[in-house]
Amino acid sequence: MLSREDNERLVRVGPGTEMGQLMRLYWIPFLLAKDVPADGQPYRVRLLGEDLVAFRDNEGRVGLVDHACPHRGAPMVFGRNEDGGLRCVYHGWKFSVEGRCLEMPAEPANSRMPAAMRIKSYPVRERNGVLWTYMGPEPEQAPPLPSVEWNMVPEEQVALSVRVQECNWLQALEGEIDSAHAAILHGRADNSGIINQWKQAQDLAPTFECSVQEAGVSIASRRQVGEDANYIRVNQYMMPFWTLVPPQSQYPELSGHAWVPIDDEHTLCLMFSYHPDQPFYEKTRKVFKEGHAGRQTGHSSEDSFEKRPCTDPYHTYWSVFNRGNAYQFSAELAKKYNAGLPGLWVQDAACQSGVAAIYDRSQEHLGTTDTGIVRTRRLLLDSLKRLAADGQRPVSATDPDQFLWRAISITIPAGGDWKQAGAEVMKAKLGQGFGYVP
Repeated sequence: MLSREDNERLVRVGPGTEMGQLMRLYWIPFLLAKDVPADGQPYRVRLLGEDLVAFRDNEGRVGLVDHACPHRGAPMVFGRNEDGGLRCVYHGWKFSVEGRCLEMPAEPANSRMPAAMRIKSYPVRERNGVLWTYMGPEPEQAPPLPSVEWNMVPEEQVALSVRVQECNWLQALEGEIDSAHAAILHGRADNSGIINQWKQAQDLAPTFECSVQEAGVSIASRRQVGEDANYIRVNQYMMPFWTLVPPQSQYPELSGHAWVPIDDEHTLCLMFSYHPDQPFYEKTRKVFKEGHAGRQTGHSSEDSFEKRPCTDPYHTYWSVFNRGNAYQFSAELAKKYNAGLPGLWVQDAACQSGVAAIYDRSQEHLGTTDTGIVRTRRLLLDSLKRLAADGQRPVSATDPDQFLWRAISITIPAGGDWKQAGAEVMKAKLGQGFGYVP
């Protein structure tokens, strides 16, 4: 159980909030690079409760600036992206990607206003098809981009998707570090299909063990395999909003999410699947993009988004599966699948978001399989306390190599030490394979 007060501390992310201050110490992935073409229309963004627009100038530089012109508050999403800057259509004030005012055509030629005027802006970095921003203090002293493996291997080894989820970031994230649900929620009532053959489906009551480190929490589930072996799956939580999921034997790939807070009640879900040392499987990539037999995979398919006006933040990433239509629940599907919901991520999102955008966690009754969730909450609350007490930042906020972790699925002797057995293969080593057979 989490008290209402502590839940509020963890899920409120706007300027001036405790969690908002912690989040702003990290680089945040906020868009795919393809969403912001050179000289293209600005793209509305909301991050940590702040309304912004992203644009790429004619030299390829990306800016992330306030959504409202500082002159009279006109929408910058309607701005003209031209000649090295974004021009407000109202009176023509033009701003560079750094936020400097370049022109004020309606003011006298000798006016000092342009030199003194700025629009709020945040630095942007681009790496392997992903745009990152740093919203913290002293942006000129921002740390290096985090060494997350999926964004450092060649792009042909990675499959990416983005969607908006209708709940706070922590509710979404906790669903992925809770591996006890997987074979139950995603299984089939008719006991057929691949998921029902997963090793974790053979033991629905695993024991959970956690190890806390500078980056976050390693969350291991231990299942009996035969009489003398344990099947160990280790999910990783990394500060502040990262999760890593172990490979399945049928799908030898690594995956995970960045659960980026849009505001207190919406989350930008950036999902990555990748192979550490080989090009990603084209057949699998195709299934991610198109879905399978009318159902969603872990990735949202390209045709699963509803049209929204360009003035809505992330207007291209709102799903047709949402709370308003019960995530397209079907009683007919429920005859075949444990959950009558059309696919993996939809099943997860419906359970994480279906009751409320901010659920009252004081109403929970946690069990032994929730050990990882409890430890993650404790780590976050302790981090907030240290930051508030003396400004102490988490080590991972300044050391990019703290993110070089992998989630793993290994088989060890019954009662064996998974931390020792998995120590080397939990280290992400660029260009190297799994180091074991998943």
